[in-house]
Amino acid sequence: MININFESILPDIEQLIEDQNAGALLNIIVDLHPADIEEILNRLKKDQRKYLFDLLPTEIASEVLSELDTPVADQILEDKSEEEISSLVEEMDSDDAADVISELDQEVAARVLDQLPDEDADEVKKLLHHEEDTAGGIMAVEFLAMPETATVNETIDRIREKREELDEIYNVWVIDGQQRLIGSVSLTDLVLAQGSTPLKEIMDDSIPFVTVGMDQEEVANLFRKYDLVSAPVVDEQKHLIGRITVDDIVDVLEEEGSEDLAYMAGAPDEEIMEESTFILSRARIPWLLVAFFGEIVNAFVLNSFETTLQQKVMAAFFIPIVMAMGGSTGQQASVIVVRGLATGDINIGDTKRRLFKEFKISMVISVFFSTILFGVVYFWDGAFFGAILAISMFLVINNAAVIGALIPLSFKRFNIDPALAAAPFISTTNDIIGILIYLSIATFALRFLH
Repeated sequence: MININFESILPDIEQLIEDQNAGALLNIIVDLHPADIEEILNRLKKDQRKYLFDLLPTEIASEVLSELDTPVADQILEDKSEEEISSLVEEMDSDDAADVISELDQEVAARVLDQLPDEDADEVKKLLHHEEDTAGGIMAVEFLAMPETATVNETIDRIREKREELDEIYNVWVIDGQQRLIGSVSLTDLVLAQGSTPLKEIMDDSIPFVTVGMDQEEVANLFRKYDLVSAPVVDEQKHLIGRITVDDIVDVLEEEGSEDLAYMAGAPDEEIMEESTFILSRARIPWLLVAFFGEIVNAFVLNSFETTLQQKVMAAFFIPIVMAMGGSTGQQASVIVVRGLATGDINIGDTKRRLFKEFKISMVISVFFSTILFGVVYFWDGAFFGAILAISMFLVINNAAVIGALIPLSFKRFNIDPALAAAPFISTTNDIIGILIYLSIATFALRFLH
């Protein structure tokens, strides 16, 4: 079913759940795509979710579980036994199974693994050893690899044997005698070749591959650059150990995009589907504390210029505009750099060029707004104070742009997520520096030049 109007069917589903009409519920949802069932579960209340999920056949339930956000999945699984969880996990691909088990309590996870067949448990354990945000953390260990001496007919027979294990087959990876990746054969080439042809004669030996420790964002950029639908994962000796498919990359892009936006909003640990007010508050408070204490510093800065503000009360009127222009300029520069670093369009080697480019942009912007501000203040209070504000605005905007571009690049150099730079950190920093610049110039001008 496509183009489902969830708003229209949701009241019916809620009513059927209240009536505990299991038969009618199954008639509605059993033919839906797992992603559609996941969306329905997201819109229901906690008890309703559990009731509906428990009705699903195990095979469908496992697919739906792999689609759910962590807070919702935790709710679904919290009352289930190890046997029930293991039966769900057993139906999943290894990467999805590892994701579910990694979110369980350590003791529960161990007991669930004990319930799985040895082969499945070993696959999941291997994946759990890899960092979550690396190629090893998102790869699946189900793949099709054949020796270079295998023929086309042998390979096709092998595909038929592995059909139940592999949901989607895009390529056949070709390996040498030491299990090292040496090439790939597309299904198109496989079908068009003569049955007795060895794979080494039709394979592509220049395929892009992913190393197991590569950051998932770099993997996504590799897929984007080469228009890949599937990529092999190799270890340091180039032994083939897994594969990543485009559906994994779509999840990565969503996760990385959401993470960057969360950092920029100052709520990086917050799950959209989380319902606990305490957990959500705990995720936001640390970042708001950065802004809070930053503005406390601003208060001390303002206090130290008390004489200047008393001498020229009008100077206080323009503090908000100085802070706002500095903060906004810094945020613009940081967001552009963070996005460029994420997509691979900007790298560490571009630091000098990028800073110079941001400086040139900020020069144009600062001249534009300084001129406007001078004109406004000239007719309000005269040329002298207009010049003070124009010079201050010019310096504040240029300073903010350089800081906004420099901090994400510096974070990237030290392997810190550059999106952190776009959080309240940069706004607060530019507020403090902007006020210092403005009031220092005003103090000097009013004391020594007026």
